[in-house]
Amino acid sequence: MERLFIDQAKATPQIDFDMDTRILIIKGQSYPENAFKFYEPVFNWLDDFLTQIQDERQIRLELSLPYVNTSSSKCIMMLLEKFEEAKEQGRNILINWYYDKDNESELECAEEFKEFVDLEFNLIPC
Repeated sequence: MERLFIDQAKATPQIDFDMDTRILIIKGQSYPENAFKFYEPVFNWLDDFLTQIQDERQIRLELSLPYVNTSSSKCIMMLLEKFEEAKEQGRNILINWYYDKDNESELECAEEFKEFVDLEFNLIPC
């Protein structure tokens, strides 16, 4: 399976999903004109990835999203729900959400996502 890499742009985050390392990174601001269209290849890649892996090696999602608009929030929630389903199927999932320690709204956003999923979810100041 090919690595998924989408370069960061002004309104979209960098996506770097690597099957070999099992580290999936999303970093940067997310306010694309059409969030569902932007995140669709991410959802498709993740669905394929989760059906292909069979062992219990950890899958780590690394998030650093200083700003997320409403439609992107829905997409991030959908992504987290896919990880939650994978956990229910026995996958070893870890979420690390990095936030600017000086940006209270960034922390509050991350805390809201953490509240809605049953996953190992670390909030990491940087």
